[in-house]
Amino acid sequence: MRKLVLYTLMSMDGVAEAPDRYVFEFDEVMYANLARTIKSQDAVLLGRRTYDEWAPYWPTAEEQPFADFINGAPKFLFSSAPPAVGWANTTVVPAPATEYVRTLKERPGGDIGIHGSIRLAQALLAADLVDELRLVISPVVLGTGRRLLGDGDEQLRRWNLLRLEGTPSGAVLADYELSRT
Repeated sequence: MRKLVLYTLMSMDGVAEAPDRYVFEFDEVMYANLARTIKSQDAVLLGRRTYDEWAPYWPTAEEQPFADFINGAPKFLFSSAPPAVGWANTTVVPAPATEYVRTLKERPGGDIGIHGSIRLAQALLAADLVDELRLVISPVVLGTGRRLLGDGDEQLRRWNLLRLEGTPSGAVLADYELSRT
């Protein structure tokens, strides 16, 4: 069965929206971490808000290694309406995300990634469909903003630490695997 891997940038207090507000430097260790994460992924899940922000930007962007990856990977957009801007390799999925992702995980292939898409990520976390978290924690406290974790989901989940590394810019890379026991 394929793994669903959630990669997200966040502040020390858990804010995950608008990373341009708190990630001031993306250093070489962070780039290597991103490359390691996307290397095993062959599909990406996107919510509508992230898609609408990314679709006009990434097709002409030059930030590597993510630009080549996100433009070439099959993308599954969870939305009840077609997007205003098209993007190569995108499939619009009107079905409930949890049902579709369960089926997608059973198909052959590499890891499935979630990048951004806070609301979608929260729904998949609540349904126990996320297998790994790859967090990039920036050394900034924002105080306000949408958080990925602890935003009304009261179900206890235990995560096992797989990897912990500091970066030259002061960020912390923390990889966790969902404990299924």
